[in-house]
Amino acid sequence: MKKAPIDSKKIQNKSSIDLDLWNYVATSVKPLPKNQKNRASEKEIWPTSQHFSLEHNQSDKTPYSLSKNLNQPAPLPELNHNSHAGLDKSNAKKLKKGQHPIEGQIDLHGMTQKKAYTAINSFIQNSFNARKRCILVITGKGNKLDGSVGVLRLAVPRWLNEEPNRSCILAFSYAMPKDGGEGALYILLKKKR
Repeated sequence: MKKAPIDSKKIQNKSSIDLDLWNYVATSVKPLPKNQKNRASEKEIWPTSQHFSLEHNQSDKTPYSLSKNLNQPAPLPELNHNSHAGLDKSNAKKLKKGQHPIEGQIDLHGMTQKKAYTAINSFIQNSFNARKRCILVITGKGNKLDGSVGVLRLAVPRWLNEEPNRSCILAFSYAMPKDGGEGALYILLKKKR
């Protein structure tokens, strides 16, 4: 098998680390037997970058090694009030309009951040375990004279995107005025399997 000629101009532009890595990878490549060519799955051909990380190994003669983190699931997309990535259009519209039956609610008014954090985490886990689908979290609008909003109103969406909450949540949206408007959130939970 002939090797492709190496363009010396391209090599000069690469750092020595890149060249060391390339040489290491190039020497480890072996052609497949003819009966196994073109049999790799797309996942093997195009692995996602989050599953591989380049690590420098001081104790080994090889300058770098690829470490697979295949046991870790891909991170879930971040949720916000305007993004309903896990929902079809119909359910997203129903969520925004408050048309899902509310099966539980928690009011965080008057709580400290620490108490509210503990309360919302517990409430979401209990609701998910009870197989509830749509819940309401009341944060309060917290409109201040300087135009800023309340701490809990800002913190709750961030807490919803943290584990273990994020694994239980499909989407969330501001509530309709009758349920608290921008001072409350409808949260649509995943179906427990």
